[in-house]
Amino acid sequence: MQKFRARLTLIFIILIGASVLAAGLFSARTLRESHIEALKTNMERELKVILVSMEWKQTGTETEQVRYFTDQAVRLKESADARVTYIRADGKVMGDSDHSVEDMENHLNRKEVVEAAQTGQFGSDMRYSTTVQRNMLYVVVPVKDGAAIQGFVRLAMSLEDVEASIRQVWYVILTGLVTVFVIAGLISYRIAYGLTRPIEMITRVAHQITNMNYKARVHVLKKDEVGQLGLAINGMADSLQLQMNRIIEDESRLKSVLENMISGVMMIDREGKIVLLNRSAEDILGFSTQELLGKKFDEAKQQYEFTQLIQECIDSKEHIRDEMIFYYPSERILEINLSPLSIAEDEWAGVLIVLHDITAVRRLERMRSEFVANVSHELKTPIAAVKGFAETLLAGAMNDKETAKSFLQIIFDESERLNRLIGDILELSKIESKRIPLQFSPVDLHTFVGNCIHVMNTEAKKKSIDLDMQVDEDMYMEADEDRLRQILINLLSNGINYTPEGGKVRVKVEPIIEGSSSGMEYDKIRFTISDTGIGIPKKDLPRIFERFYRVDKARSRSSGGTGLGLSIVKHLVELHRGTIRVDSEVGMGTKFIIELPVIH
Repeated sequence: MQKFRARLTLIFIILIGASVLAAGLFSARTLRESHIEALKTNMERELKVILVSMEWKQTGTETEQVRYFTDQAVRLKESADARVTYIRADGKVMGDSDHSVEDMENHLNRKEVVEAAQTGQFGSDMRYSTTVQRNMLYVVVPVKDGAAIQGFVRLAMSLEDVEASIRQVWYVILTGLVTVFVIAGLISYRIAYGLTRPIEMITRVAHQITNMNYKARVHVLKKDEVGQLGLAINGMADSLQLQMNRIIEDESRLKSVLENMISGVMMIDREGKIVLLNRSAEDILGFSTQELLGKKFDEAKQQYEFTQLIQECIDSKEHIRDEMIFYYPSERILEINLSPLSIAEDEWAGVLIVLHDITAVRRLERMRSEFVANVSHELKTPIAAVKGFAETLLAGAMNDKETAKSFLQIIFDESERLNRLIGDILELSKIESKRIPLQFSPVDLHTFVGNCIHVMNTEAKKKSIDLDMQVDEDMYMEADEDRLRQILINLLSNGINYTPEGGKVRVKVEPIIEGSSSGMEYDKIRFTISDTGIGIPKKDLPRIFERFYRVDKARSRSSGGTGLGLSIVKHLVELHRGTIRVDSEVGMGTKFIIELPVIH
């Protein structure tokens, strides 16, 4: 109804407004043309008078001629009330009443001058003058000596009066047009309003009820047919409001439960279409509600095994529980519970699917199992050795002093190893849980690396291993000196243990310049610890930083290693916000490369 009322009003306004506007345009155009034509006629008349009364002077220097014509132009302007310009036959301006001729360009190609030269009569043009900064009407008459043209005289008058008159006409037209618009709008709107208002009210209430606003009611003013329709609408709204209040209350409870469930919930109707999906199910399956709702379960982008499990539940109509590995959007282990739904005893309604993400539980169980197995395995060897040699001593070996002494030394070494193992486990636990705060301070790398090599020199000499360092002086960085020493000592110890006698272990420290840094400024420090040892097979490289992982288990234990050193190194490097990687080749040696930021 509102659109019909608006259309009717608009039609009246357009018809009346178009008529007034067309008449105004015609009147304004006619007035402007007649005004300009009259102005042009007057200017031509004045030019004829000027032409008769003037003498075109061609004697004297050009400066004298310019002064003469300029004086003439200024004198004529006072009587003609117009700008006067004298132009030589070649286009040179010889005098102007309003502007200095030195600053004026050649006028031979001006439209009015060209027209006057071609016709031998008058030439005219209307344009914006850059000299006087306004719209002007120009009229030119040629000055002849017989048939030859000696020059031109030009009058120019401002069109401000013409434009002011046109603006006045437009003001009257627009005022009348606005008045007509208002009157036509009021009349047409009032007529349409009286016809459409009652039906519009009923339609609006019906739309509100459609949009679930069940409190909307029609205000009935008359008892005619339209009033009876309003009463019927009100009765329908009362009934719908009562029913929808109950539905909304139940739906709100169900929605609140589903949205706050950690488990994913998915429902499939009797036709096999997905009709319900909560937020957790979206996260688990990796697809939004918009992508899955309304699609059949076997057509949706889901894992084949999951689809088969749903089909099995539909076919058997029995509860099914299973665990399954999902690979999208990330690898995870899900516990899937499928329950058949029915409205009545024999009426099939669909399948309810509940998804539990048990990835973290299974990963924790696996880590706990691996950790227990690894710790048990590592503890078993020293404990067995201590127990075995202690039993031997108790059985009578104590009487042999040399044997007893060697056995006790073995027991002491194994207990030391056991103590180191427990210490490393506790240390790694603290580092992983970030319970060890790092104390950053400036470190002189040349002195620091030298001290570390000095500490390991005794161990290296036992195997005639040459320790070498390549560190520039005056190289500094911010780090936890104790933890940085632990990193370097661990890697040097590894290099010494896995390098044959007579080998070489080298520490190289160099700056890394990134971005726009230049000169002595650098962003990172690279530590390269290389040896000429036995090397690491390529298949073992990805796992060397795992806890208790050993490439050569027999050699590691004989060297007193716990299998936790590299894991501790990796975590300490990460605490310094750095990176560590390893390059190695069997029989050629190993190279650990650590990159740490200079400032934290």
